[in-house]
Amino acid sequence: MEAERIPFSELLDEVIDNRGKTCPTAKSGVPLIATNCIRNELLYPTYDKVRFVSKETYDTWFRGHPRPGDIIFVNKATPGRVCLVPDPVDFCIAQDMVAVRANEKKVYPKFLFALLRSPAVQAKIGQMHVGTLIPHFKKGDFDKLLLPIPKRKVQEFVGDNYFVLSAKIDVNRRTNETLESLARTLFKSWFVDAASNDMPSGWRFGKLGEMLSIIETGGRPKGGVSGINEGVPSVGAESIVGIGRFDYGKTKFVPREFFAAMNRGHVQDGDVLLYKDGGRPGEFEPHLTMVGDGFPFTEFCINEHVYRLRTEPKLPQSFLYFWMSSDSTMDEMRSRGTGVAIPGLNSTQVRELAVLIPSSDVLKEFDQKVSPMLHRIFANCNESRTLAALRDALLPKLLSGELRVPAAANFVEAHA
Repeated sequence: MEAERIPFSELLDEVIDNRGKTCPTAKSGVPLIATNCIRNELLYPTYDKVRFVSKETYDTWFRGHPRPGDIIFVNKATPGRVCLVPDPVDFCIAQDMVAVRANEKKVYPKFLFALLRSPAVQAKIGQMHVGTLIPHFKKGDFDKLLLPIPKRKVQEFVGDNYFVLSAKIDVNRRTNETLESLARTLFKSWFVDAASNDMPSGWRFGKLGEMLSIIETGGRPKGGVSGINEGVPSVGAESIVGIGRFDYGKTKFVPREFFAAMNRGHVQDGDVLLYKDGGRPGEFEPHLTMVGDGFPFTEFCINEHVYRLRTEPKLPQSFLYFWMSSDSTMDEMRSRGTGVAIPGLNSTQVRELAVLIPSSDVLKEFDQKVSPMLHRIFANCNESRTLAALRDALLPKLLSGELRVPAAANFVEAHA
């Protein structure tokens, strides 16, 4: 039986916004979550570049505040992005998004959250703001979004499993952030602080070029790349977010025959990938990641906007990643990559970057301490990717009737 389609607005008890205006901010106080903090790959909002409001503003300026379990829904620029509100709630929400509270008599709240995240509903939302300069999905348009609402048993199964799998992915993400922070702290104390305070005997500064064994870009076929899951993944700048953080949704693909014929750009475990080209005129913001243990793919290549870097055996790849992503090197890359008509780094500029060259015994000891952390990060990433694929496969299969709840329960047990 086909699920009944009900307007989004009729599934809600309350919609909480802040009048669509910019509220007064303060240097400290209650965090103010903006649209950049809402990402569909995360269960809860992040605290990226948050501003603050005073306690008085929090108490008097807003029409209302989110409660635990509410859904934060972005209305402008990236309409349809959603996150759950955690318990406890320690923030308020800025303009261009609302918090919606499900009517539990009409829809299971966790199912509504999973449904809003589904590709089909995300595509519908995207189609409803076509042609606008800045995409909007206004509160007044909620009644135009018709959502398929199946039987309660299906709702609860989908919603609960979506939440449990998302929570495990969230644990992996936070674990990875902790592991990278520990590794970065160790790197800073061993190398950055030592080099700036009292350089040990036998250490020196050199140019990255003298330590590089590989610096190469990839390419793209004449027919371009595709956004469908066919061929071999080709990684570009838009997918590189950082170690353990990769945007699979922006991955493109090249034909396998093109990949087989490439004489450069084939990625190996341990490679450091550097985005080399800028976006806006006069601006350059480098992005880095490190690959390993099948992360982000067991087989893939890079396009012409990305460098593949290796220093082994002269320097461990772990040292290369943390040195390249250190504040001093990032600043040097920014300075070298700007001031030209098309901002970015050419291979000569990369080779000219300064690099600390410590003693080999210290490098070996550092790599032995950090490598297990990196392997754990990669393992968590791969597990999260598997869990996300399982989670996202459930809803369409159940809504289409391809799976019934008992069979879906066996499906989850077999694949989780």
